Amino acid sequence: MSKLSVGAKPLSGSGQHVVRMTLVHDKEGKLLVLLPASSLLNLSALWRLTGRTLQPVSCADAQRFFSQEALNNTWGQKQLFNMPCILDTNLDPAARHDIWEPITGLRFMAREGWLSESLQTGGLGLSCELIESVQTASDTEAITQALERFTALRVRQRLEETLGLPAFNQTTQRMIMLRSDADAEVEDLLKIVKLDPSLSAQIMSWAASPYYAAPGRVDSVEDAVIRVLGFDLVVNLALGVAMGKIMNLPDSQVRGATPFWLQSLAMAALAERLCKKMPAEQRLKPGLAYLSGLLHNFGYLLLSHLFPAQFSTLSRYIEANLHLPFPVVEQQVLNLTRDQIGAWLLENWSLPDSVCTAIRYQQDAGFKGTNFLYPCLLRVTSLALREQGLSDGPVESPNPADLEALGLSLERVQQEAALICASQDALKSLTELFEA
Repeated sequence: MSKLSVGAKPLSGSGQHVVRMTLVHDKEGKLLVLLPASSLLNLSALWRLTGRTLQPVSCADAQRFFSQEALNNTWGQKQLFNMPCILDTNLDPAARHDIWEPITGLRFMAREGWLSESLQTGGLGLSCELIESVQTASDTEAITQALERFTALRVRQRLEETLGLPAFNQTTQRMIMLRSDADAEVEDLLKIVKLDPSLSAQIMSWAASPYYAAPGRVDSVEDAVIRVLGFDLVVNLALGVAMGKIMNLPDSQVRGATPFWLQSLAMAALAERLCKKMPAEQRLKPGLAYLSGLLHNFGYLLLSHLFPAQFSTLSRYIEANLHLPFPVVEQQVLNLTRDQIGAWLLENWSLPDSVCTAIRYQQDAGFKGTNFLYPCLLRVTSLALREQGLSDGPVESPNPADLEALGLSLERVQQEAALICASQDALKSLTELFEA
């Protein structure tokens, strides 16, 4: 299967003395940017320094450029620095440097004097610790401040009104109530479905999808719900589609990223599979695990909706810093992360607490509050899919502490992820139903 994700394998350890190189370009040509490996490349500082709106090259172009055979020997590596270079002020151009390129993993030693020609210097890097230190006290406060930062008018109305999102239709509102009702039954679901011809048609299409491989012919909505899909899956899929319709997929996405719905469905499917492999005494609810996976990246759509003028800049920052977690980049560019805004909105839409918690803390390994196993499951799921090229972000192995908390082995997680990857074509056919 072809790789559909973006992300780079971070350096092991601190990487304190390693120098990262990134290729950027504009109409005038290409430049190499060199800065400490653990730092975020601040594109705004780069633009101010050069007077040019330089952009990172795409993952595919970087792969081709840094995979040149000549870069496997000392002569070619030295020739690389004959092109225009910009060096972060924290680095000594006359010193010997351990050079690293995160997309290809190219790594070599640059000898003394290699970086001293065709060189500009400037403060280009920001440490992750510095970015994270400016976080606000609460998610609501962070959302408000971000909105104030990027709008001409100060936020004077309640935040819900400021978001300006379309309202859910009556069917979706009933689905949300049903999802929160522990006593709801299939008959309650069928009553809602039969009143909505569009939803009924969608459910029939899902049941007939190659991914679910239903035996025999699906002749009715009742058959689709009871025999093929089940209560939880129908409710979760319906909610996912409804929320996706609230906002369009952004035009200026990160180039080469996993298609939105393919990643969402892969996350949902693997989260549910792993949930069922957990020990019985620790096992989470598979339906809520599936819904958490399906909506894990909903905040990404919301960021593009709230900040359309800044979203293209955010995408370029991500492309320039593929070795860093997305929340670090989003915090720097917007003062707000997709996980904060996504979880906040789902909470206001009255989705289950476990789903909101999963999405809010999916990148925070230090979170140990109520329902902490749900974000733990999302972290393991995402990292496993990144290794398969079906999820975006830095490519790392799951944290052993997360695996232990879930009662899962690394081998089991990798096996289940490989099964999801093997069903990629069937998942793609299912995404077409969502996009339609």
